[in-house]
Amino acid sequence: MSSSLTSQWTKVVVFAACLGPFGWLTWRGLHNDLTSDPVAYVTHFTGDWTLRFLVITLAITPLRKILHLPELIRFRRMLGLFAFFYVCLHFTTWIWPDHDFAWSEMWKDVLKRPFITVGFTAFLLLVPLAITSTAGWIRRLGGKRWQMLHRLIYLIAVLGVIHYDWLVKSDVRKPLFYGFLVALLLAWRLGGWLISRRDKATADPLGPERPRTAETM
Repeated sequence: MSSSLTSQWTKVVVFAACLGPFGWLTWRGLHNDLTSDPVAYVTHFTGDWTLRFLVITLAITPLRKILHLPELIRFRRMLGLFAFFYVCLHFTTWIWPDHDFAWSEMWKDVLKRPFITVGFTAFLLLVPLAITSTAGWIRRLGGKRWQMLHRLIYLIAVLGVIHYDWLVKSDVRKPLFYGFLVALLLAWRLGGWLISRRDKATADPLGPERPRTAETM
């Protein structure tokens, strides 16, 4: 398994699989098979796949530890960028066929409709993560600051779930399912952080040794 994950061809296969939903959407579009409401279909389709890729990206770290497959980390950046790719399609559908570039109307929607406000916020937060996903940006920002910035992906995933939940209103099964997965991944992350804090405190209960001061008479 490890040897196959390190193969360059595996990345090609994963890349092609990530393009699969876009290919399927394009195929249906070319054959006029986007249901009776194409704009709504494309909007929901791309939104679903944005959340799926966010969840899969967040799951890489726990999976590589649980399955003892550190090589999985090779795919995390690609999966995160595909989440951005699908959210860009989602956003483009909203500004083009849905609103026909009516910027004033879109801005009113952002301000007045909470589910759009939340979704738009999530999109804006995802932009700097996509821009700084390269090794060059890791060097510029430094590892610690880069990690702090990219922890925003948890907030983005939560906002994405809220956006979906407020959008559908009635049938909330999908938002609840995504919410459960995001909550599970957040709990895993929090649990790991608490365990590391406990282990650190156990290893060094008194903290760093303080310099001694001269005793007074």
